[in-house]
Amino acid sequence: MSVKLRAYAGGGWEVDIRFPRPDGTLFRERRKAPTSSKTGALRWGQDRERHLLAHGRSTPKKEVPTLNEFAPRFLQEYAVANRQKPSSVESAKKILRVHLLPALGRTKLNAIDSSQVQQLKFQLRDKAPKTVNNILCTLNVMLKTAVEWKVLDQVSWEIALLPVARKEASFHDFDAYERLVESARACDWRALLTVLLGGQAGLRCSEIVALQWADVDFGRNRLTVRHSDWRGALTAPKNGRTRTVPLTKRLAEALRQHRHRRSPRVLCTDTGQPVTRRVAWGWVSRACKRAKVPSGVHILRHTFCSHLAMEGASGKAIQELAGHQELTMTQRYMHLSPAALESAIGLLDARSRPAEHGEMMETAECRIVS
Repeated sequence: MSVKLRAYAGGGWEVDIRFPRPDGTLFRERRKAPTSSKTGALRWGQDRERHLLAHGRSTPKKEVPTLNEFAPRFLQEYAVANRQKPSSVESAKKILRVHLLPALGRTKLNAIDSSQVQQLKFQLRDKAPKTVNNILCTLNVMLKTAVEWKVLDQVSWEIALLPVARKEASFHDFDAYERLVESARACDWRALLTVLLGGQAGLRCSEIVALQWADVDFGRNRLTVRHSDWRGALTAPKNGRTRTVPLTKRLAEALRQHRHRRSPRVLCTDTGQPVTRRVAWGWVSRACKRAKVPSGVHILRHTFCSHLAMEGASGKAIQELAGHQELTMTQRYMHLSPAALESAIGLLDARSRPAEHGEMMETAECRIVS
């Protein structure tokens, strides 16, 4: 057993304590003494050595932050550091500000348990199940991130999400969509392009207002979806997937007819300024009211996928054209495909033909024998 002192260049003393453990291994601890005198440092080191021999080294208790304290770090070092889309970061901020922090902000992370999550669900009982699940997923990611960063030791329970009923995707039938196209043509050229880009190319509203002329290739007759608009800023499309969509004749003709040099973007104001999604909604709403069809921009994307399915396009082709990350999203439209239904029934016909042929042969043989 020994206690050695070493002087620091800037003043003070380092106490170096060494002694063998009962299992034969060497224990060593080096710490700065809390006193500046050599005698005081030696006395403190000897007291520390006696304490270690009697009680062992005490591990300092981990101080677990509250949700209020952890939230700023999570937003900066997780959401922003991982370069999530600005819309995703803003959504996380809103969920924290409006829902999680008022309910659980003063609670330490290690004190959040399943009973408190159930109370949160009860407080959110008037919200749509999908909205509640988004809030719960944000909390779940925060807790798992805290474990990964060793802020928490573990989370020994799971957050159960609410069941979400899958709704039928509403769409315009062929006649209604044609009325909408003519109505948009009569309203404004920008309304016409919005209706065609949504209904014949499957673009989301944020992708429509972000589309640039550089992304339209008239020579190859196609457009490339590279950007999405969020509050005037260009970001990556949803799921980060760039996709290419061939132009229909009607869409290509409309784009050529209304090509301009006022802005790099296809849709802009008369002074060349970018338009917002709200403005695009207004254009389409006026056209829908005039055509007497349900209003909305996203329904045009559903119309695009539904019409492709009804015309017999494969699920994989629709997935690629629409930019769906999962095929399950595309399968919402496949019940509309008559080709899929006919081919399914055709499998039964193909299997029954040999049996029917054999039965006919047996009947003919019986007649000959008789």
